[in-house]
Amino acid sequence: MADLNGLELDPQVAAELPDWHDILAYLREPGRPHAVEVLRAADAAGRPAVQPRCGVGGHDRMLALLRELEPAGPGILSLTIDSHTRLRRFDTARALLDGDPADLNGYPLVSHGWRRGRELAEAVAVPLEVRHGSPDGRDLFAVALAAGITSFEGGGIGYNLPYSKNVPLAHSLRAWQQVDALCGVLAESGVVVDRELFGTLTAVLVPPSVSLAVTLLEALAAVAEGVRCLSVAYPQGGEVHQDIAALRAVRSLARRYLGPEVEVFPVLHEFMGVFPRTPDYANLLILQGGLVARLGGATKVINKTVQEAYGIPDAAANAAGIRSAALGASDLLDFVRIDEARVAEELHWIEREVAELVEPVLAAGDLLTGIEAAFRSGRLDIPFSASIHARSLVVPRRDGDGAIRYADAGALPFSGAVLRRQADLLRGAENARPRSLVEAATADIHYFLEKERRSLPGTAHLPLTDDPRSRYR
Repeated sequence: MADLNGLELDPQVAAELPDWHDILAYLREPGRPHAVEVLRAADAAGRPAVQPRCGVGGHDRMLALLRELEPAGPGILSLTIDSHTRLRRFDTARALLDGDPADLNGYPLVSHGWRRGRELAEAVAVPLEVRHGSPDGRDLFAVALAAGITSFEGGGIGYNLPYSKNVPLAHSLRAWQQVDALCGVLAESGVVVDRELFGTLTAVLVPPSVSLAVTLLEALAAVAEGVRCLSVAYPQGGEVHQDIAALRAVRSLARRYLGPEVEVFPVLHEFMGVFPRTPDYANLLILQGGLVARLGGATKVINKTVQEAYGIPDAAANAAGIRSAALGASDLLDFVRIDEARVAEELHWIEREVAELVEPVLAAGDLLTGIEAAFRSGRLDIPFSASIHARSLVVPRRDGDGAIRYADAGALPFSGAVLRRQADLLRGAENARPRSLVEAATADIHYFLEKERRSLPGTAHLPLTDDPRSRYR
């Protein structure tokens, strides 16, 4: 049984793990690929690594999927976890494995066990990252470490409030505090774990400053426990100047709040909203995502596929998506220039908004207690949250250029200058497109469908069949 330095685990999970010294020795083996090495190389080259989402229930199928995707050139491959494991329903996941593993919407790593996890990690030459969505990832993290996987996504806010209905923040924040503390122990032992923070949140019209404020607070909590490598993810909103500014803000905010002792890598999640329905336009959006990632200084881009609008893509479409995102980030598009003045203005205001959100929390004293209090009062908030522990009073809208603004900031503690700017930027859009709030929100959510319809005549008849399961792969 592993002694994982204070990580509180399910007794059955703990009993099945190898000894801590075995885990540490395996992680230290020469030649074992580590995500931080890929991130450092991509950062030095100025070209983001590409990572697909992928996860299926059966072990043999998961092995085959990883091997099918590797030739497309990903820098990192994903091991996306099923929803039962995310919610610690390990017995249910095991029972489904005994039936039809295809009934699982991801790979149940805890149920398959660390030995099979090592088989996956050794099947490809690139490192794996565990992506999941669990408000309490402690057991999953322990098995991932035993499997030799040193990139683990999630945090106490971003993996709770967007998707869980009634998990108290006190529970999720302290569960992730234990995960981060073990990462600190590993760092002292020479093993750097990449901790990716899921700023994508609900992936529906997320204002950049909300995304960045959440990840910054999670980053501060992680660094306090000894984490030394952070990937900070941001969701592509759709307006290139705003997206580029938000990615650049990851580094500037890290310098301001986190200090030089931690490595911070910006990550772009390609557009996670309702996706275009034609392969041509969908592929164009994937290419654009790669370009935005490079121009914004992202170290990694999580790619999409031309099948996003219709459900979970097959391996061939995912491999093609990897290549398209890589092409978008390649030197083929080095001639592309953007309005740097517009980016600089967006960056200034994003940094100011983030400061107005996080600094009252930091001034409150204990960080985790301050986060809980801020969400209770609405001074921190997430739009369209599924949780009863977020007020969801924020109403986002797109302005006339497609950038995501605050139509209603709820109880967020923004200054008068920030609120006036938001109102001014939205005023033109509302005058040009007068409609009800529901109609406006629907149009904003279907932003790229409207662009597709204008660009490609004959697409209006296509169904709106975006499958929300695709966001969890």
